[in-house]
Amino acid sequence: MSNLLRIGTRGSQLALWQANWIKEQLIRRHPDLDVEIHTIKTTGDKILDVPLAKVGGKGLFVKEIEEALLRNSVDLAVHSMKDVPTELPEGLGIVAVSEREDPRDAVLGREATPILELPEGAKIGTSSLRRQAQLFAARPDFVIEPLRGNINTRLRKLKEGMYDAIILAMAGVTRLGWEEEVTEIIDTGLMLPAIGQGALGIEARLDDADTLERIAFLNDEVTGSCVAAERAFLHRLEGGCQVPIAAYGVREGDEVVLTGLVGSVDGKKIVKDSDRGPAGDAAALGTALADRILDAGGRAILEEVYCREMN
Repeated sequence: MSNLLRIGTRGSQLALWQANWIKEQLIRRHPDLDVEIHTIKTTGDKILDVPLAKVGGKGLFVKEIEEALLRNSVDLAVHSMKDVPTELPEGLGIVAVSEREDPRDAVLGREATPILELPEGAKIGTSSLRRQAQLFAARPDFVIEPLRGNINTRLRKLKEGMYDAIILAMAGVTRLGWEEEVTEIIDTGLMLPAIGQGALGIEARLDDADTLERIAFLNDEVTGSCVAAERAFLHRLEGGCQVPIAAYGVREGDEVVLTGLVGSVDGKKIVKDSDRGPAGDAAALGTALADRILDAGGRAILEEVYCREMN
C-alpha cells in the first residue's frame, strides 16, 4: 500500500479550504500518509460571466476532476455535495459524506435589515434559481441580479453598492471565517437549501480498496442518510441548475424527515411537501416525496420550465 494519497479539487478559495481540511483529517488519522493536493480547473471555474443555469448547471464543477480520477491522476476528490450530479461516471462513487456544516442560506446585507423587511424593489444578488424562486414567492417586488465569483469578489460587489444584499451558503461563509459579514441566516421555512448544501462528498474509484479503507472514517452516517434522501429526490425529478428544486433532510432518531420543493422561476408556483421514513431507506423516501410533489403540480412546473429552455 502506497503512503501517497492525491486529492483532486477545484482551485477556489473555498474548495482549497475544504481539500486542506480533509487532508488534515487524513493525516491526523494516518500520520504515515503523504497527502498531496492537486488543483484542477473545471468548466464552471472558466465561465464566470454567465449564470450556471444557462451553461448546463450540474456537473460543471466536477467533470474534469472525475476525469482525473479515472486517469488515476488523483486518488480522491473533495466536492461540495451541492455541486455533484446524481449520476456518476461508471467506476466512481461518493464513498464518504462529511458531517454537515450549517446547511442554511445566509444574507450579507449592506445594512442589518432582515431580508423580508428590505425596501420595495431591493436588489438581491444570487445566481441560484432555487433562491430566486423562493425569494420571489415571498417578495415578488425584489430585483434579482446574477452574482458569480469567489466570496471576496461577491463581498466587494456588495460593498460597492451593486446590491442591497447578497445570498451565500452559510457553510462556505463559516469555513472561510466571514461570519461577521452575515446579517441574517435564513430559516429553512422561508428558504429550503440546495440538495447536499453544507456537506462535503469524497469521490473515489470503487475498485481502489486501499483508498476506500483509508477514507471510510470520514463518512458521517447521519449526514449521509439525509443527503441520500435529498439526492434521490433530485434524481427522481431529473433536476439541474435550470430548475428551482430544493430539499432538506433532518435526522430524527432512526428516521429522516425530508422537505422538498419545486417552483417556477418567478416564484408564482411553488409545490412543497414533507415526509418521513427510515434512515436506512432514505433513497426510497426521497423518491416517494418527489413523486408526491410531481403529482401535486410539480410535473406541470417542470414541463413548463423545460419547454421554455428548449424554445
